[in-house]
Amino acid sequence: MSVPLVINSKITLPSSDVEWVAVRASGPGGQNVNKVASKIELSFDFESTVALPDAAKKRLRTLARNLLDSEGRVCITSQKTRDQTQNLADARSKLRTIIQQALVVPKMRKPTKPTLGSKRRRIAAKKIVGEKKAGRRAVDALQSE
Repeated sequence: MSVPLVINSKITLPSSDVEWVAVRASGPGGQNVNKVASKIELSFDFESTVALPDAAKKRLRTLARNLLDSEGRVCITSQKTRDQTQNLADARSKLRTIIQQALVVPKMRKPTKPTLGSKRRRIAAKKIVGEKKAGRRAVDALQSE
């Protein structure tokens, strides 16, 4: 039984789009780790969901490129704690965060030209550096010119 995942006030992922499986975890837990499935493997088939706009799916594909499995689903694991419900909440939180990042539309950069003042300052700085380097030259190099 899974509950829908609320991303923001406008977007909620239906529980049918998010699947999770509990498996045995490595790490802390002692003998308990050998008998309790507390690690969570959560998968989200974002390509087939209708909850996300196409532009967000494209950005999500780029953001989660290291989390995609062979079938193109986002796979998130969590084994932070020894408690299955806390790990499920952590995995759902990770998925919510990455989807929220994908929903942010990046600003388009407007190309600008350098101002006349910045060009003059750049040239003046270059002249100062050139004079400094000219002062470092050997005396005989200056006489041969």
